[in-house]
Amino acid sequence: MRTAAVVDGAIAGAVGSAVLNAVSYLDMVLRARPASSTPESVAGRLADVTHVDLGQDQQAANRRSGLGPFLGYATGIAAGAAFGVLAAHRRIPLPLATLLLGGGVMATSDGSMTLLGVTDPRTWRRSDWVSDLIPHLAYGLSAAATWRRLRPTSARG
Repeated sequence: MRTAAVVDGAIAGAVGSAVLNAVSYLDMVLRARPASSTPESVAGRLADVTHVDLGQDQQAANRRSGLGPFLGYATGIAAGAAFGVLAAHRRIPLPLATLLLGGGVMATSDGSMTLLGVTDPRTWRRSDWVSDLIPHLAYGLSAAATWRRLRPTSARG
């Protein structure tokens, strides 16, 4: 049953990641803001730190453009799988699951960006925090709701 919980969690994380991106794109439409360059910056810094050669100029830029969003999905899916292990035999109320999932992914992504020197959350304005918080809460809610829907009635948390 543990494998099923991990797979269900990963599926929930993938759904949450898609919703996070949709909410972010909607924010771009509503506020006419540009796409964030942070994912590509994280990918570049991570490649530098791990001594992975992404290629020359345009090749490296293209790889960063793909790797940044890929890392976001990987984080969301891994968080969902980890939640699956945590929640496999527990009943976790939807609001708590939303906060655990959304807050966990937000802390992981913001923490890694900070550790890599891509950003410093201490300098963020209120609007920056809101722009970060809302998509992560959408991730948490959609992942938690998907988790509940995928689990057998007796195992739902």
